[in-house]
Amino acid sequence: MTDTAESRVDATPISAEEREALAEAIRDLVDRRADSASARAAMTATPRLDRGLWTTLCTEIGVASLPIPEEFGGAGATFAETAAVLEELGRALSPVPVFASALATAAVLLADDADISRALLPDIASGQRIATLCWAGPDGWARPGVTADAGLLTGTADYVLDGESADLLIVLAGGADTATLHAVDATAAGVTVVPLPVVDPSRPLARIEFDEVAAQTISSGPDLTGRLRTLAWALLSAEQVGGAAAALELTVDYTKSRKQFGRIIGSFQALKHRMADMYALVETARSISRAAVAAVASGDPNADELAAAAHVYCSEAFTTVTGEGIQLHGGIGITAEHDIQLYFKRAHGSAQLFGQPHEVVAELNRVVLR
Repeated sequence: MTDTAESRVDATPISAEEREALAEAIRDLVDRRADSASARAAMTATPRLDRGLWTTLCTEIGVASLPIPEEFGGAGATFAETAAVLEELGRALSPVPVFASALATAAVLLADDADISRALLPDIASGQRIATLCWAGPDGWARPGVTADAGLLTGTADYVLDGESADLLIVLAGGADTATLHAVDATAAGVTVVPLPVVDPSRPLARIEFDEVAAQTISSGPDLTGRLRTLAWALLSAEQVGGAAAALELTVDYTKSRKQFGRIIGSFQALKHRMADMYALVETARSISRAAVAAVASGDPNADELAAAAHVYCSEAFTTVTGEGIQLHGGIGITAEHDIQLYFKRAHGSAQLFGQPHEVVAELNRVVLR
């Protein structure tokens, strides 16, 4: 991130103890208000959103306001606090647009336009408007699918997180190296929102089509997509860690109760070894995720490389842990009634976001060999 963006994003240092207290508050709220049954109900609602939980998170804890400076109605914290929230929400697979809102907020903050921030961020901070980032094109996140001509947006944004519940669209338009940023109301003339069928029901995605839509252009600096991708990787890794930890807990609990050959299966040494490996993957993923988040929040020059490493490692750790979880649950693990299959789907779905791990590794190889 640029120095200017850092001054806005990293306004108030938060201690590790305060961050842990925030995580505990989120965990307690989710445990009380968003059990598996309510999450599953929200996954089939229209839009696919737990509106009550989102409102509570915004009004009682202020999750949408965390990275927004106080001058724009926010809490003046950092994206490290947002990552702590996402880790807890990832544990519960809560269908609320915290991740989508954070990415849209980051795009506005990186633009570093005080007038635009003053106009857009207060409503995002309060949760009154749900914002999302329209980014991916037909080839994924390498190049936007929307173009801008004289302030009019045309094209299609694919894989828009929580696009069906968004009120405000922050749109990347143009090419990979020349992207421009725009803001448009989701109900504007020429905007068509198409909810997409998804393998992972806990992650609502939409395709949003623009047909010469009048939009507000937001001035932005160079390499906007690169800076956004770095932040997206870091935040996504935190969410993946939460999901992997929850999948491990489900698996351990199941092996403590399931009997085979007259014994609790968790007492079998071979299964103990497999769960120990799962635990090691979760903890190492948590370490690299937190290193990446801290680097991004502080403007560390190594943030890009750490975030890329976190995306690759946490994606692979999450898919491995949930795959093992499915195996250790046996036949019940592949049924729709058991939650472990939801984590398995989230693991594979989240690994596709912002560039698949093997694509990121290939890109890093090209940079090293250049």
